[in-house]
Amino acid sequence: MGRTGAFLTVDRKARDLRRVDERVRDFDELTKGLGERARREQASRCMKCGVATCQAGISFGGARPSGCPLHNLIPEWNDLVYRGLWREAAARLALTSPMPEFTSRVCPAPCEAACNLGCHGEPETIHDNERAISDWEWAHGGPRRFSPARADAPSVAVVGSGPAGLVAAWELARRGARVTVVDRADRAGGLLTYGIPNMKLPKEVVARRVRLMEELGIEFCLGTDVCAQGVADSLRAEHDVVVLAAGAGAPRGLSAAGFEEGLAAGGVAWAVDYLTDATRALLDGTGPALTAAGRDVVVVGGGDTGNDCLGTAVRQGARSVTQLEFMPRPPEPGCGQGRWPEWPDTLRTGYGQEEALDLMGGECRAWAVDTLEVLLDGAGAVRGLVVADLDWSGGRPERVAGSEREIPAQLVLVACGFTGPRAEVLSALGVEAGERGLPAPAQPGSHRARAAGERPVFVAGDARMGASLVVSAMADALSCADEVAAELGL
Repeated sequence: MGRTGAFLTVDRKARDLRRVDERVRDFDELTKGLGERARREQASRCMKCGVATCQAGISFGGARPSGCPLHNLIPEWNDLVYRGLWREAAARLALTSPMPEFTSRVCPAPCEAACNLGCHGEPETIHDNERAISDWEWAHGGPRRFSPARADAPSVAVVGSGPAGLVAAWELARRGARVTVVDRADRAGGLLTYGIPNMKLPKEVVARRVRLMEELGIEFCLGTDVCAQGVADSLRAEHDVVVLAAGAGAPRGLSAAGFEEGLAAGGVAWAVDYLTDATRALLDGTGPALTAAGRDVVVVGGGDTGNDCLGTAVRQGARSVTQLEFMPRPPEPGCGQGRWPEWPDTLRTGYGQEEALDLMGGECRAWAVDTLEVLLDGAGAVRGLVVADLDWSGGRPERVAGSEREIPAQLVLVACGFTGPRAEVLSALGVEAGERGLPAPAQPGSHRARAAGERPVFVAGDARMGASLVVSAMADALSCADEVAAELGL
């Protein structure tokens, strides 16, 4: 397969990021692609390993997979890209990944962390190769269609239109079910539309997929909250199965004094609410209701969501941006860090952090910091935070005496992760809450939830597992669809 020894002679070349001073002026896509010749050369670097750990999809728990959770046939489509067989590569990718246009843009690429080539050099550009395949497919007619369901086919309601909801709906419709997707938002896509900024995932990419799903007979009922009176009962009465795929919508808050008062005053906001407002304003052509313009912005929490908040705040014209991380500073990337092929716990600088570094003229991140208090001025507006340093040398955080200090902030964005699905969603559907507030399974390992009533409720994605990666939620949705199909005899 492929070009023997290319991994020894061809250097890794990833998609280019636009220059910082250019990209912070707009919400357009961050990256620029390579030409076809260069992309095929990159694909030739794949070693076609005897044991392709890139596609293993081993889980170390939570958001810590090793290799691709979808088990994409990576060496096979790398070889097809190298040979210029794009249609065949798209068909091979479609066997395992129903929506690669999303994963190839927002996935952190655990496949590359598990790439054998990365043990002694730079890994294969798997993420970018997948993007090139998906782009080619959409430019040449789009994904392969299937026939709409028969009028007498089993009916499934999918609650939530994020990554898991879209994948579950697509797969069940492909197998012959009549599918209705219900979402409380005004646009389909969930996290893909409102939780990830346009510069990382252009919203036309999401809308394009939704239009295709509608063409294939999948119905979308937007602006419909399952928690509203009578909605859940109607769904369970009118459909043979309900699939709950509403994500992990319960955010993790702060124990800091004044936190609730800050939320009420509007100077403290949940990160996803802030990102949602920014994207809705962009799509509607209006000004954001919650803006960072002219403000000192503090993002509490790291991860992708915190990084996205930084990038959005910079674009909105923040006066300053600071990111506080509770955990200690990770080690620099380098040989021997982490346990290969597990995702390495090393320092990373995302696009938003890079832009914030440029704005601030230096490091905007502070590690091992605890937020103690949200400060309000005499008019009740947020004016700052009281923070303190943490000492992790003993393995557990200990507050450093005398390190308390104030930092200015008129906008505090809380990006501390999510605990699980909203309790009111489970209650509305009659689903029993189990460990960590997640839906209790009818049987260990099953996607079917323990729920009141005769008709079953299945759960997929982050609503079942807690917060994870987009690719992990999609993989779980495919597994859920398998169980639902078996239940319905599809």
